[in-house]
Amino acid sequence: MSLENPTAGSPALPEGVSSLLDTDLYKLTMQCAVLKYFPETEVTYAFTNRTADMRLTRGAYHWLQKQVDKLENIALSDEELGFLRTHCSYLNEAYLSFLKDFRLRPTEQLKLAFRPFKDTGSDQDRGNVEIDIRGRWVDTILYEIPLLALVSEAYFKFCDTDWNHEGQEDKAYHKGLTLLEYGCVLSEFGSRRRRDYYTQELVLRGLCRAAAVGAQKGWKGKLSGTSNVHFAMKHGLTPVGTVAHEWFMGVAAITNNYEQANEISLRYWVGTFGEGVLGIALTDTFGTPTFLKAFKQPIPSFSSAGIGGAPTLASTGDSTTLDTLTSLGETNPPPIHAPVVGGETEAQAKRTFAQVFTGVRQDSGDPAGFIKLMREFYDEQGIKDKKIIVFSDSLNVERCLEYMQEAQDAGFQPTFGVGTFLTNDFTNTSNGLKSVPLNIVIKLASAGGRPAVKISDNIGKNTGDKSTVERVKRQLGYVERDWEGGDETSRWGTPESGVERPTSVTN
Repeated sequence: MSLENPTAGSPALPEGVSSLLDTDLYKLTMQCAVLKYFPETEVTYAFTNRTADMRLTRGAYHWLQKQVDKLENIALSDEELGFLRTHCSYLNEAYLSFLKDFRLRPTEQLKLAFRPFKDTGSDQDRGNVEIDIRGRWVDTILYEIPLLALVSEAYFKFCDTDWNHEGQEDKAYHKGLTLLEYGCVLSEFGSRRRRDYYTQELVLRGLCRAAAVGAQKGWKGKLSGTSNVHFAMKHGLTPVGTVAHEWFMGVAAITNNYEQANEISLRYWVGTFGEGVLGIALTDTFGTPTFLKAFKQPIPSFSSAGIGGAPTLASTGDSTTLDTLTSLGETNPPPIHAPVVGGETEAQAKRTFAQVFTGVRQDSGDPAGFIKLMREFYDEQGIKDKKIIVFSDSLNVERCLEYMQEAQDAGFQPTFGVGTFLTNDFTNTSNGLKSVPLNIVIKLASAGGRPAVKISDNIGKNTGDKSTVERVKRQLGYVERDWEGGDETSRWGTPESGVERPTSVTN
């Protein structure tokens, strides 16, 4: 299997990861917020392979180690910096100055280990790969996406090689046509579990072709962008994304205040970017019902500092109301509330996070139940604006169309972040059965010396120290809910489950 571009006259595409922007946008936005509020906080990350029967070989591990070593050589180019300034204006100059000189240091921050099940010394020995990441949060936050992409690429380069890239662009094109013609607004979210870089390139080509057809025909559906900043730059798309569970997990661990963690996290977020900016809220880190208690709270006024000074500078605004930057950077321990200034009007004081945020993202649990819960919540809050729900949990064409109808019927604008179904949808060349993707995650394991956990709306997505997970559930009054689609061990099917073949209504 060749990783080179098979198109005649085209140059070979890179193996592994070769750009700092080959990551999801929300890693950059979170790094910006971490730089402001938690610049000295120490963290660790944990890697989990949820597909127990799909383990790497020693040969795959050696390749992975070489690719990880290469990450040390990656730096932001002037062209990439210009792209961020032009297309991501919410990233302040203090952060961009930091990012310009930023380097990953895997020799200091990251350790890989291979634990064979039966050690014969062969490159074909299979076993568990252990990934240990530790360092300052602001320095290590960008490892997650490239590492997951590299682990997946290693597996399908050495362990499961019964596949090829043939037809991948057309497959993405036809998926895109179907979704766009039915009116779906979608983004490509497939970086972390892509089969390799070239697959994601083919997928974006196919989706862009479909978007061009849709625009020509006047369809309501739209390709709104990609979460991958590098590919957004390469294909002239909008980089999309807001925040990940990591932000809420980190803030909760650092403050050791799970009752108020969601509200504190939201305040810090608005304190970094301002009201109405990057306004899609992720609800399920500690369960959506707990999040909604914070979401309906009023937003205090926040200070915004001007350009210059320390690297912990806040996002730039029209004025600053703080004499120094110390109250923005001192976070040991961090304040319960993000910086607040007086003088807000009565109308301002009544604005809530739910009113100001554009919408919410559904990433675990039962989508139908989530739609119902959010409709009831907004109605109870007297919020009449048409809000967005971004669906991002294990989507395919059929689920997108189903959730779109249900969300529209409930008065929402649905959008879809489609990932693994686009960038790791393959069949075995030998028998035509599904070539199952790896289900792998890297999650924040500790922050500020305390365990970091995620509960979510699905027990299969519980992450982190088990005793802390159980303690937090009791503390928050978390109620377990079963959902038939919540089996993480077969999230994207099995070889025996057959191959999904969505058919576009347009040729």
